[in-house]
Amino acid sequence: MKLPFYIVDAFTSRVFHGNPAAVCPLDAWPSDALMQRIAAENNLPETAFLVPEGTHWHLRWFTPLVEIELCGHATLASALVLALRNPTLNQFRFHTLSGELTVTREGDLYTLDFPVRELTPLATHPALGAALGCHVLHLTQSGHKHAIAELENETAVRTCRPDFAALKALPWSGINITARGSDCDFVSRFFAPKVGVDEDPVTGSAHCGLTPYWAATLGKTRLNARQLSARGGELTCELRGARVLMSGSGVLYSQGTLCLDVAS
Repeated sequence: MKLPFYIVDAFTSRVFHGNPAAVCPLDAWPSDALMQRIAAENNLPETAFLVPEGTHWHLRWFTPLVEIELCGHATLASALVLALRNPTLNQFRFHTLSGELTVTREGDLYTLDFPVRELTPLATHPALGAALGCHVLHLTQSGHKHAIAELENETAVRTCRPDFAALKALPWSGINITARGSDCDFVSRFFAPKVGVDEDPVTGSAHCGLTPYWAATLGKTRLNARQLSARGGELTCELRGARVLMSGSGVLYSQGTLCLDVAS
């Protein structure tokens, strides 16, 4: 079996920055087990698989360990790959585990239309502060599985060195740390050791919670965000009712063919 294969660095305009995603555009679905093995072999934060369905595409995302319900950077990467294969396309509709998602393209800029995550204030969690090695000012539940921990300042976010084993023992599958930015509206980092990604370089889906959080805090609906991972990345976010628009660029790093012996 031979499958086309691309790697895109998303939410950046330079290779070796942003968040890398593998994208496999397919004619039909292989088994779930094979897709998971491909994602594990790639060992990237996410591998996206695409199958056309009429005028839209069915899109699924896998980390090295599990299939996930929502992924921003691999959605941007998928739209970029489809645009490379057909440069006349400027709008992309994806059916996903999180419902229908759309991406629009204006030149090199891709805008994702994603659902807002409901926010619920939480009491402080001493084990979280200990695992992060940081003082947490405010703790908020983001959707059903993620937490947002606001820290004192950008320096605290940048210098945080978490204990990933301790984070894995906490009740959330993903943990955002965030603070006001010095030259942008807010900064963040995202940790998800439970799904095989200790630190995600740039996390579009996390901004489904971070955007309404900072929109309420700062009193504005259009926000410039920076994720302070080692690779780094930038997003422009806009809160529109129950939706979050996230805009960024991407760059193709590689393309080729997966050569699979499915009996292996």
